[in-house]
Amino acid sequence: MKIFNAHKKKNEAVAALKDVSGLANFVAEELKKETDTFSDVKVIDGKFVWFNIADQTLNGTVKSILKDGVTIDHDLNKQVICVDFSSPNVAKEMHVGHLRSTIIGDAFCRIFEYFGNDVRRINHLGDWGTQFGMLICHLFESYPNWEADMPDISDLENFYREAKKRFTNEEDFKTRSRETVVKLQGGDENCRKAWKAICDTSKVCFEKIYERLDIKIGHFGESYYNDMIPATLDELIEKGLTKEDAGALCMFIPKKKVPLMVRKSDGAFNYDTTDMAAIRHRIMDLKANRIVYVTDMGQWSHFDLVFRGAELAKWYDPKVQKVEHAGFGIVLGEDGKRMQTRDGKTVKLMLLLDEAKGRARKALEDRFSAKKEDQENKKEDEENKIEEGKEEVVRTKLSEEEFEAAAEKMGIAAIKYFDLRQNRTQDYKFDFDNMLNPKGDTSVYLLFSYARICSVINKSGISQQELEENADSFVFTHDHEKT
Repeated sequence: MKIFNAHKKKNEAVAALKDVSGLANFVAEELKKETDTFSDVKVIDGKFVWFNIADQTLNGTVKSILKDGVTIDHDLNKQVICVDFSSPNVAKEMHVGHLRSTIIGDAFCRIFEYFGNDVRRINHLGDWGTQFGMLICHLFESYPNWEADMPDISDLENFYREAKKRFTNEEDFKTRSRETVVKLQGGDENCRKAWKAICDTSKVCFEKIYERLDIKIGHFGESYYNDMIPATLDELIEKGLTKEDAGALCMFIPKKKVPLMVRKSDGAFNYDTTDMAAIRHRIMDLKANRIVYVTDMGQWSHFDLVFRGAELAKWYDPKVQKVEHAGFGIVLGEDGKRMQTRDGKTVKLMLLLDEAKGRARKALEDRFSAKKEDQENKKEDEENKIEEGKEEVVRTKLSEEEFEAAAEKMGIAAIKYFDLRQNRTQDYKFDFDNMLNPKGDTSVYLLFSYARICSVINKSGISQQELEENADSFVFTHDHEKT
């Protein structure tokens, strides 16, 4: 129906079929000609085409997989693809707001990599700006011997909170912090050392989360593009794409009310400046054929300006390269509002992962207790056979020593799968009970299904090597095997 309605007015061949039924019968007749591929082709209700894949095709596909695995033509349209995702701020813990960007961005990368593309995984860290004057100044004044005896700032959240409190309440400290920013941006050696120490501590914390999520990503913070900004601005000015407005240097994009402010009235740089330098670097230096920015939907208007600005600068041609914003909805709590703790604070991502692991472990412990109770009651053998299918669902064959590793895998998988199965552009409610439901559309159900399949294979007594060696003789012998 969708095909017919979409083409009936602009395609004479489709229009000649008169209605949906005509199109359905036409498609069915064409499929019937492909006897090696399709069988039992028929039209249902005049608008649905029903068919089976022919046994010959099914058998041939399985033989190919057994012999060669799942193969992809990796030389087909191989591209350089930059994926900008995750992007937490240095000196702050990753929170639930970083969850979707991190998981969705990694999924994009895995798909692109699977098809043989040269994928650049980019973590655009917030590691530059005015807050670092505050942090560095607090480090210098509170820990004067920091170089010889570096304080434990692994708890960056408290360190940041202390500095922020001073910045808010002490006018002299605020002035010194701003002066420190100027020194940092000017290349002061001590400021750069302190900045690097804070950044390195943050990255250690970030990597713990990335390791748990099994995500690899390269850190390219705002500071990485700092030295590229002068050349970027010079080029924009030379091309006549900028105009001063109230002392600020702006790019006015046609049909857009808000301009790109590439230099502030005080001469400082901002997100617009850095993102313009970054997109120029990715297109001109990295030779990216495609760039994907994975952030929440609220940032779409900003990146739309950046993309249009880069196009005006002729850094890329939309007909040749693809630059896109893959926006996503936010994570909500049970009350339908932004997910927060009871005291109104943002939920830390590490605590969220710990909670998922803890709940998964509790589920395993409950199943283990149920299994022990069964063993103690010693049911009749025949009853055990009757209940065998049920036992696989509510019991566990794991030992207590295996709970820790299993709970980690189950908890992380539950969060990742639950996020990815949502509509990307819509908000969703975070629900541990649904995530860890062994009977729903969840990773736990998939893990149990995989375990069952492995059990069937083990009980068959046929090894993987035997399957590969006898691949040419493989045939389906029962309809259940096909489904």
